[in-house]
Amino acid sequence: MTATRTNRTEKLDLRITPAAKRTLQSAAEASHKTVSEFVLESALQRADNVLAERQVFRLDVAQWKKFLAALDAKPKPRPRLQRLLSQRSVLD
Repeated sequence: MTATRTNRTEKLDLRITPAAKRTLQSAAEASHKTVSEFVLESALQRADNVLAERQVFRLDVAQWKKFLAALDAKPKPRPRLQRLLSQRSVLD
């Protein structure tokens, strides 16, 4: 996710320690960015990583085989579900 200067209408306020502020200022200067740009870019990168971890999962070989077996397994009979799906809907 890129942070552009256009359409920035929301504001986010933070309370931080003086030491944290100095650290962010130093890192921003080293990156040739403003503190706001540095913090926003860093926070968005971290947010992207956190969200990606919720979409991707890693399995070792044994876990992968179990996963594939579960996908390939014949579905268990669900009589109540079958009955529900075979009944006429109130929308019919």
